[in-house]
Amino acid sequence: MKELRLHGRGGQGAVTSAELVATSAIRAGHFAQAFPSFGPERRGAPVMAYARVSEQQIRNRSAVYEPDMVLVLDPSLLKIVDVCAGLKPDGILVLNTGNPAASVRKEFGIKHKLVVVDALTIALATLRRPITNTTLLGAFNKAAAVMDNEFFFASMKERFGPLAARNIEAFKRAYETTEILEAE
Repeated sequence: MKELRLHGRGGQGAVTSAELVATSAIRAGHFAQAFPSFGPERRGAPVMAYARVSEQQIRNRSAVYEPDMVLVLDPSLLKIVDVCAGLKPDGILVLNTGNPAASVRKEFGIKHKLVVVDALTIALATLRRPITNTTLLGAFNKAAAVMDNEFFFASMKERFGPLAARNIEAFKRAYETTEILEAE
């Protein structure tokens, strides 16, 4: 089983990202689940969401405490949340940032495999909005290769209807421009 934790701010699409991972995995023939973790937060407040993908039925319904991957939609969260808390030693951190992976590693002391993409710039160019969720999913699947990209595209078409084409373009651009820095 692969477990993911997503960190974002209200309105950035962390919950939608988790749902897209789960629906795409189900399309690919896996078992999956996705759920949010937030209270009465407002737009812009830190939120978390979780997803699990497995070849077996998933019975665990608790939060993800030891994720295989962490996706961070807003890089400012690195300064206020320990996004790597519980991340498995061989885990992967996927981060939205315009900074090179080596400088991010040095600034924040990240030892895990680090995956970076300038999701904000891509989102503004393709979606014309600062919503980085589908963009970051492109980087996620490039790093993890959980399933074929086509399963994500089908889920986006179902979820976003006429806006799917822009989201798919953002996913593809991120997939192509993602930088991966192996663990130390």
